[in-house]
Amino acid sequence: MNKTPSRPRLVVAITGASGSIYGIRLLQQLRESGACETHLVMSSSGALTAAHELSMKRSEIEALADVVHSVKDIGASIASGSFQSVGMVIAPCSMKTLASVANGFADNLVTRSADVMLKERRRLVLMVRETPFNLAHLRNMTAVTEMGGIVFPPMPAFYSMPETLEEMVQHTVGRVLDLFSIPHTGLVKRWEGMKPAD
Repeated sequence: MNKTPSRPRLVVAITGASGSIYGIRLLQQLRESGACETHLVMSSSGALTAAHELSMKRSEIEALADVVHSVKDIGASIASGSFQSVGMVIAPCSMKTLASVANGFADNLVTRSADVMLKERRRLVLMVRETPFNLAHLRNMTAVTEMGGIVFPPMPAFYSMPETLEEMVQHTVGRVLDLFSIPHTGLVKRWEGMKPAD
């Protein structure tokens, strides 16, 4: 008999789009805070991109998660609606993964888990990475939104006056955590209104 998890569970997927730093920073933040039990599933393209962009090995990324699932393991716990979680983040989300989610093409554990989140009406956040968007991309984003998913391109917020790339990434990761009401500190500079002009 499955026990109720002692901590909220969050599924984190890393696919082959540019921007693997978002998924990795998310895992690092949750490892540091202990706010969630993280379940990682990473595609082979995701591991390849992380190696290129961050010089990180798959094993180093997997060590950041509480539980790691193979992208080929369609029988994994996270492939079932009976698996309790607060939702899923695909960070980054490739256009191929977006298309698969939008059309219910659950051919691997990333897309199957996303499909589960939609059917169970749980929060699904796709940090889509591509620019410019073509019409297929836009239609797929619309389809996911209509199904209840959240399309969250990792666009920097300049009102926070970031001084480094790291600050931009942290702010974005913090905003994603906000969508799940997962507590965090020091990631987001909250908007406090426009200061009067001198």
